[in-house]
Formats: sequence, structure tokens, C-alpha cells
Amino acid sequence: MRASNQGKELRAASGRTSGTSVRQRTVADSGTQRATLGRASDAASRPRAQARSVGDRRMIDGVKIIPLKQIVDERGKVMHMLKATDPHFLKFGEIYFSCAWPGTVKAWHVHKSMTLNNAVISGCAKLVLYDGRAGSPTNGRLQEIFLGEDNYVLVQIPPGITNGYKAYGDKLVVLANCATEPHDPDEIVHIDPLTADIPYDWGLQHG
Repeated sequence: MRASNQGKELRAASGRTSGTSVRQRTVADSGTQRATLGRASDAASRPRAQARSVGDRRMIDGVKIIPLKQIVDERGKVMHMLKATDPHFLKFGEIYFSCAWPGTVKAWHVHKSMTLNNAVISGCAKLVLYDGRAGSPTNGRLQEIFLGEDNYVLVQIPPGITNGYKAYGDKLVVLANCATEPHDPDEIVHIDPLTADIPYDWGLQHG
């Protein structure tokens, strides 16, 4: 009889211990979940650092990137650039070609009243834009555009945007500019490509 009572007491004690253990684990798990959710909530509520503007898809206000058509056959190809019936055409002033060997940097330039229409017809170039216009909604933003044989596009750059390019690849780069005004040395401002006033490094970014 005593053995039977002892067995009942042991089973009861075991049940209480087991129940306590389960409750403790449940409370602990619940607490961990609350803590985890709390951390996630805190992280979500904290302001995020501003996304990089260099090399991403965010556009500077007023800049347009228009894909260009190439007609290719066994004889070669025809490369379209700009015509008077295009919706983004403004007016014609002059067309010229800037050429650069790989590794060359041609920067920085700011046009006071001229709109640029750039396309790379041979080779590859990294076109870099910086918005230093006072009052612009994208003031202080940098934008990189890789254009050329791998990405044949027209980039329209409004007046006031600082611009320049770096040639890369293995051959001479030919960048065409169909400008809205003839060249005027008093209309353009030249800035040192290594100026500290523009937060940009022309070096190759490894990684």
C-alpha cells in the first residue's frame, strides 16, 4: 500500500515538475519572441542611412536617359542618336565628338545655358553627373551612367549640372554631343577633376 502511495506521489511530483518546466519554457520562449520582435520594431523605427546615389538608379532632376536604336545587318549597322521629331529634342546648336583613350578623365564642366545630348558611339565611358544647382530637389546628388557599346543610350543633361566622363575598355572612346547651342568659351565653367568640392573619386572601385 505504501509503495502504491509512493508511486502516486512520484507521478504527481513528476507531473508538477514537467508542467512547471513546460510553463517556464513557454514563458522563456515568449519572452525571447517579444525581445526579438522588440528589436525588429526598434530597428524598423530607426531612420535608415541615405542610400548611395553613386552607381544606383536614382536620377538627377531633369536628366533623361533614352535608349537608342541600332539597325544591324551583315554589312554593318546604323546607329540612331537624335532627330528633330524626337519628343526630347529641344533645338540644334552644334554637334561635336570628344575622344579619349582608356583611363583618361575629362572633367569637370558646367554649362550655363546649354543642354547636352551625349551618346558614346565607340568604346565605353563612365559619365558622372553632380547636381550643384541651388534650389534643385536633387541638389548634392551624384549619378553615374555607363554608356557605350554595351549600353547605347542618349543622356540629356540640362544646364547647371556638373558633368565629366572617364574612358575605359581597350580602345579610343568617341563621345558625341549634340548641343543646343554653338560652343562659347564664356558659357562653360571648367573645374579641376580632383576638386574637393565634389565628393567623387575617379579611381576604380574594387570589390
